[in-house]
Amino acid sequence: MARIPLLQMSGISLTFGGDPVFSGLDLVIQPGDRVALVGRNGSGKSTLMKVMAGLVEADQGDIVIPPGKSVGYMEQDPDMQGFSTLGDYASSGLEPGELYKVERAGEGLKFDPARPVETASGGERRRAALAKLMAEAPDLMLLDEPTNHLDIEAIAWLERELGSTRAAYVLISHDRAFLRALTRATLWIDRGDVRRQEQGFEAFESWRDKVWEEEDQQRHKLNRLIKSEARWAVEGISARRKRNQGRVRALQALRAERAAQIKRQGSAAMALESGPKSGRKVIEATGVSKAFGSQQIVRNFDLLVQRGDRVALVGPNGVGKTTLLKMLLGQVDPDEGSVVQGTNLEIAVFDQARAQLDPEMSLWDSLTGDPEMRVSGKADQVMVGGQPKHVVGYLKEFLFDDAQARAAVKSLSGGEKARLLLAKLMAKSSNLLVLDEPTNDLDVETLDLLQELLDDYDGTVLLVSHDRDFLDRVATTTIAMEGYGRATVYAGGWSDYIAQRGEIAQKKEDKTKSSKPKVKQEAKPKHGLSFSEKHRLEKLPAEIARLEAEIAKLEELMSDPELFTREPVKFQKATDALVERQEKLSAAEEEWLMLEEKAESG
Repeated sequence: MARIPLLQMSGISLTFGGDPVFSGLDLVIQPGDRVALVGRNGSGKSTLMKVMAGLVEADQGDIVIPPGKSVGYMEQDPDMQGFSTLGDYASSGLEPGELYKVERAGEGLKFDPARPVETASGGERRRAALAKLMAEAPDLMLLDEPTNHLDIEAIAWLERELGSTRAAYVLISHDRAFLRALTRATLWIDRGDVRRQEQGFEAFESWRDKVWEEEDQQRHKLNRLIKSEARWAVEGISARRKRNQGRVRALQALRAERAAQIKRQGSAAMALESGPKSGRKVIEATGVSKAFGSQQIVRNFDLLVQRGDRVALVGPNGVGKTTLLKMLLGQVDPDEGSVVQGTNLEIAVFDQARAQLDPEMSLWDSLTGDPEMRVSGKADQVMVGGQPKHVVGYLKEFLFDDAQARAAVKSLSGGEKARLLLAKLMAKSSNLLVLDEPTNDLDVETLDLLQELLDDYDGTVLLVSHDRDFLDRVATTTIAMEGYGRATVYAGGWSDYIAQRGEIAQKKEDKTKSSKPKVKQEAKPKHGLSFSEKHRLEKLPAEIARLEAEIAKLEELMSDPELFTREPVKFQKATDALVERQEKLSAAEEEWLMLEEKAESG
């Protein structure tokens, strides 16, 4: 017996500002579907979800929802006018006997139903909107970035709830671990086309790469055919003009086909501007304690951060991660103990609150008005890595078009605001990078690029994030803040922390069983590589090959016997660069050998 779809879209077309977002779109969501909705920032993911929810009306096409079936949408910016508290909003529309569902969701998502609406933050409002949707339990849930503003514990709660629900849902999220755990099908929006694959997000990237590879092959064949036909047209058309007009028209059609192909959006041209090297010791905290009233942030906390470390802070919202970060940066004094910063630090900060962005300011003014980016006497240029660049050209490197340059920051999506903030951050020289929730709203491709940039960054990174996959890819040290002043330092990223915490808990449990007869056990072998070390070992061969290629180019350049006398400055720069890369190559080879030995011994 055929299932009746929960939602059916037929021939949907939508145009914004003259450009089609969708054209002739057909889409079906069945009962039990668990769908990842993916695509680049600005591709139309949120717009499609709003069309599905009936909040945006399509120009053409039909949407059918069967009688008796309900569709619920988690609003990004919920309208709470007329409600006194977050709980009043979240429980609106529920029967009195169902109010416990809001309380339960409130506990899992960590929001206070008694919080007055006027004093609630944007994150608290979004958590209330999510709690409302979970309590209403529609047949189809449309969830747009539900993990934003949730800590890891709340994400785990939501993951369990969605994993056990009988409802269908469509998810937009940047959180790879969340998508991998929950989805069984994927909708991919790419240049106005919506493709579907009956596999979850785990298989998305290989599917995407295969589609793009096939496209590149077809484009290459088309270019060769056009070139061949164009050569024929030049050489042979005069003798057979009337007889071959059809072939000429076919050539024109081929050229039109190529012109109509929509170019894939590239990656943002991001590059971190490394400053001068800091001292080997970047930050040392000794016996640090801090409390606000009865809330103990840390107690007798020690930490040594050395040059090149990637240190992640994790823990529930409100536990004090930002306070500890500010103490490490010298912005907040500890009650007890000391924090000593190393020498020659140049600090750049990515702020999750986007406080560095004025919503009323244009993108142009946001960059040219920054004192650290301003070029004296040049209203249309910004300083990037010590060199002036035209502001529009620099914005294009971060995938903004000409029209957006004069648009207000408040018109940008969350992902676009994150990209603008990255543009400001990456123009500045630094050797200590502070990233407070950098992954919110970024698409998968930009997250990949950011992770690669951090891998190659010469400086030190302090990171606050709830994205488990990103933590595993980047962090070499994790500080777990668990409340009541407990802050424990673990080696590796999120997965390593969980594994080590489990071992510690097991040891504590074993101690409580000391009264039981002891059974002799074989010694366990030492662990091999941590998750982050495995990732680093995989990356090192490519890094070594890149350094070897750069060294070869520099050696070829310096083989010119006239270079020193003709261009002494260039010769000196090449010499310095050669020495630097040789040192990096030696260090990379030593690191590879050490990790290989560790992997074999493990």
